[in-house]
Amino acid sequence: MSIAISLSPEIEALLREKADRQGEDISLVAAQLLTRILEWEARDSEEAIEGIQQGLNDFELGRFRSFDEFAKSQRTKYNLPANRGDGLALVPTENNIVGTKAKPSPSFGY
Repeated sequence: MSIAISLSPEIEALLREKADRQGEDISLVAAQLLTRILEWEARDSEEAIEGIQQGLNDFELGRFRSFDEFAKSQRTKYNLPANRGDGLALVPTENNIVGTKAKPSPSFGY
């Protein structure tokens, strides 16, 4: 099957460089790359669906915890600063970390 796609000059140059390094035809390299990304995307989707299903199964079996419990365990695990207790939480932005008013997280399940 033959298809035509438009590439930016930068992407075309990268593709040509890769094909040259591998000593292969540019069309073959493009087909291999497309195959790999499509296979990865299919696996990624399957894994995401399996993870969501596992979470639903765990919830039905009562295996869950509140967000506050989860956040505390993550702060401990990754040595992150604790919530400051003044209603401000540290949240990342593009260039730095700023304080923002944190809302109490609900506890799910009883």
